[in-house]
Amino acid sequence: MSSILTNTSAMVALQTMKSINKNMAMTQSEISTGKSINNAKDNAAIWAISKTMESDVKGFKGISDSLALGSTTVGVARKASETVTDLLTQMKGKIVAAQEGNVDRAKLQTDVVALRSQIESVVGAAQFNGLNLVNGSQTTVDVLSSLDRSGSAVTSSSISVTAQDLSTGSYVGQAAFTGSTGVSAAADTAGFAIDAAGTGTIVVAAAATYAEGDSLSLTIGGKTASYTFTAADVASATPADIGAVGLKTAVEALGVAGLTINYDSATPGTLVFTNGGATDLSVSAQYKNAGAGGLGALNAINVSNAAGAAAALGNIETLIGTAIDASASFGSVQKRIETQADFVSELTDSLKAGIGSLVDANLEETSARLQALQVQQQLATQSLSIANQAPQNLLSLFR
Repeated sequence: MSSILTNTSAMVALQTMKSINKNMAMTQSEISTGKSINNAKDNAAIWAISKTMESDVKGFKGISDSLALGSTTVGVARKASETVTDLLTQMKGKIVAAQEGNVDRAKLQTDVVALRSQIESVVGAAQFNGLNLVNGSQTTVDVLSSLDRSGSAVTSSSISVTAQDLSTGSYVGQAAFTGSTGVSAAADTAGFAIDAAGTGTIVVAAAATYAEGDSLSLTIGGKTASYTFTAADVASATPADIGAVGLKTAVEALGVAGLTINYDSATPGTLVFTNGGATDLSVSAQYKNAGAGGLGALNAINVSNAAGAAAALGNIETLIGTAIDASASFGSVQKRIETQADFVSELTDSLKAGIGSLVDANLEETSARLQALQVQQQLATQSLSIANQAPQNLLSLFR
């Protein structure tokens, strides 16, 4: 049935035209924005996932900056500790030279002091953005390294950097020790040597005032042992005896061949060394207060006399070991930070790729769809035009 009041064909053509125009608008939006899902209306679930991932990408960009800052800071500390190691090695050369009797020890001591000053300068300058990891001002520093997501919960994790104390600081030196005459060396407050059948004595001074954190150390046979006073030790009536016994235990644990250590409570704080081996043993003793820097023993090195030169030879090995350990520690953690930085960079790229696969438009497909819609739009226009002419055809029935 034909009607001039209801043009069904025109209504169908108009709905088709509306649908085509709607699809055309969506296709043009994809082309202009490059996204197939541009807002929550397009696909709420996918849009929500993509926005969560985008927020994580922003967070990881901040982590990359943190890791870069941390790596640089640790790198400065590592370079400083390596430089200190080189300077201590140079100082060792001066100390070894001072072992010879026919040298100008005063000039060698001048060189030692100059090297010590240079070490202090390096340690003081080894800061980045105001943070110094080698001067004893820090204990640990955390470098933000990751964001860990579990469902909707997000936590951060860090790489902990242990600071190293390479400062000279205050140092009491050998004030709390006295050395007795060894068979093969003269009496000396800093150290002595015992021959294959000789003995020597170290006295931990009972009159000294000890504080928590103060430490005693002995270098013997190229090995070093130490004991640190605890709060309970300091509060006791005989801290010197406790320190001597603790040091005895530490030295025995070194396993120096031929060495015997005796302690008699009748002579408080006194350790008697006996060398029953076939090799002479050089011994040096140190006392470091709790406020001393990691390289505080540098202040006690004096090669201007034979006794000081002999003691310095044992001390410098410990100091070089301290600097080497610091360099190795910083090198290890810097490598870890750089590895994490590479991982975060790759993870960020993966997240971006994942977001793209969810919301980015397929432009090849979109281009083909646009061509088809343009043809459909033209045909729909023609169809609507034909449908609108139908009422005119009814006039011929009444002629």
